Amino acid sequence: MISFENTKIAFANKSNHELRRANLLFRLIGNSVLTKIGTRLTTLALAMKLPIKGLIRATVYDHFCGGEDILDCESRIQALAKFNIKTILDYSVEGKQDESDFDLCLGKAVSSIERAKLDQNVPFCVIKLTGLIPFDLLEKVSAKSTLSEEESMKFLKGRNRVDIIAQNAFNAEIPLMIDAEESWIQEAIDEIAHLMMTRYNLERPIVYNTAQMYRHDRFLYIQNLYKQAEEGDFYVGLKIVRGAYMEKERARAQKKGYNSPIQPTKAATDVDYDKAIRFCVEKINRISICAGTHNEKSSLLLTEIMKENQILENDQRIYFSQLLGMSDHISYNLSKVNFNVAKYVPYGPVIEVMPYLIRRAEENTSVAGQTSRELSLIQKELNRRKV
Repeated sequence: MISFENTKIAFANKSNHELRRANLLFRLIGNSVLTKIGTRLTTLALAMKLPIKGLIRATVYDHFCGGEDILDCESRIQALAKFNIKTILDYSVEGKQDESDFDLCLGKAVSSIERAKLDQNVPFCVIKLTGLIPFDLLEKVSAKSTLSEEESMKFLKGRNRVDIIAQNAFNAEIPLMIDAEESWIQEAIDEIAHLMMTRYNLERPIVYNTAQMYRHDRFLYIQNLYKQAEEGDFYVGLKIVRGAYMEKERARAQKKGYNSPIQPTKAATDVDYDKAIRFCVEKINRISICAGTHNEKSSLLLTEIMKENQILENDQRIYFSQLLGMSDHISYNLSKVNFNVAKYVPYGPVIEVMPYLIRRAEENTSVAGQTSRELSLIQKELNRRKV
């Protein structure tokens, strides 16, 4: 029986100093008032080009990120590997709109694939399509708006970048995850992901799309994708998450006067998430999954569903994943008993990954019980070590 209460295993990778620092960090970001003030001041300080990069690096950046480039991530990759935990490299620079920036992201994605080829400790690579295609074009395509000739060319150029990355992933036999984003651009992302699956998933899952289960239509999306895969004879790769844009989604729906795509309750999200992982495991001969969750019940449920379906713990078609710096009690306890576990390890210049770091801070204050759970486990381990 797996226990997520075993803090000796959960924090085996952390020294006393690192554990005390994590304790302080989660206490700070667990305070919603401090988090709101801190993120606003940080954004202002960066805009004014004040010298706060060192402070950011020494606190939230070091805890949640692997480094500024892939080479910087090497120590993280090896440290995680000592505990049977893999690494998913994520170039987390976002919000760019210039062609040169898109080409840079293309290069970073190909480089991460090249790094993944070197050993088994990097089993996936990941991309965000807003790092490769203009946001406004993804929005127009999702809305079925007519593009100008120039816009069509830019969109096709962006889609070609995705194709180049997917081709590299296929050649290297490294699965490629496409992150989910805001609902008003997601349909275009889904269409591109589907196209890449029909091209590169004919023998095994190479391209993975992401389903955010806090959307009330995503379980139906998964069912339909499975039917399309059976009819088209291709394999499906899916990363299943709860989601990361809830407040933004609801605010936009209210402002623009349309029905929110978000589930009415947290319980409804949980129900659909668990339905999704069960559906996928039962269709494992066609679907491979990465369960990206910090939820203990869902993680435990997946282990039970695997057992019910007589699937070995280390079956490569099923991965568990958590973000670097969060839910180590899930990651390390699962890896200890030979389940496939991979940490999402973001990297990029300190200033450029600030939107990602701000979301992590906001997530820890908005998700009920997240910070208190992290803190209680850290405190339990500090007490056990008597430090």
